[in-house]
Amino acid sequence: MRQDFARAAESYDSAAALACETGMRMAERLDFVRIAPGRVADVGCATGDGLRELQRRFPSALPLAIDFARPMLSVVHSRASLIQRLRGRAPLPINADVRALPLAAGSLGLVWSNLMLHWLDDPVPAFSELQRVLEVGGLLMFSMLGPDTLKELRGACLEAGICPPLRNFLDMHDIGDMLLSAGFADPVMDMEMVTLTYRSARGLLADQRHLGARDGLFGYLPWRDWRKVLGVYSRRLDAGPLPASFEVIYGHAWKPQPTMTGDGRAIIRFRD
Repeated sequence: MRQDFARAAESYDSAAALACETGMRMAERLDFVRIAPGRVADVGCATGDGLRELQRRFPSALPLAIDFARPMLSVVHSRASLIQRLRGRAPLPINADVRALPLAAGSLGLVWSNLMLHWLDDPVPAFSELQRVLEVGGLLMFSMLGPDTLKELRGACLEAGICPPLRNFLDMHDIGDMLLSAGFADPVMDMEMVTLTYRSARGLLADQRHLGARDGLFGYLPWRDWRKVLGVYSRRLDAGPLPASFEVIYGHAWKPQPTMTGDGRAIIRFRD
């Protein structure tokens, strides 16, 4: 998918309605959190909308723009203001995979990731890496797609007698368990359905292509089968615009004090 996202850098913003909405709702959750991070990172930053929100909220923090698609980072860089560059506050671009970040342990106060982690077949290595680079008391805040995403299109596949090829997503409770296994503490998870509407099935397909997510989201079917599925899906137009539902899972968790040393010995703390 790296090449798909790289090619989508110029068209991404034209179709990023869902990412903008979830980013705004993630930001609202920050209103209830008291932190003063020295470094903040947007992992899977795309064109940097979330990072600009973090810069607004934490103007003294060093912002890191992390994405595995280099053209996305070029867009982020181009949108930094002259004043930010002169003051050394422009986002630092890092072209990297979330499962192997070129960052020192304990170097980040806040990690933000909007609608990226669900593209990993197994997010546990990513959670473990994010736990590593967070400082003690640091916060991970993220959103991911859940299993009821595009339930209308999945239903159309079944109605057409075709096994849905769409990507399967993890359940909210499983994600919470993964956070705990990766060493995070006090995970908080919640979910909501966000429904976009389209005038035609082609609009939905075009949006996902502009985002670079079409193949990763819809999977593969012969075109003849897709025509059947989209024909069933499009019958909903009789009742108005076509709905496309996205189950959005929000989560945040903290990095606690370690209880074990690197060589497996228990850490015991004494208070006066």
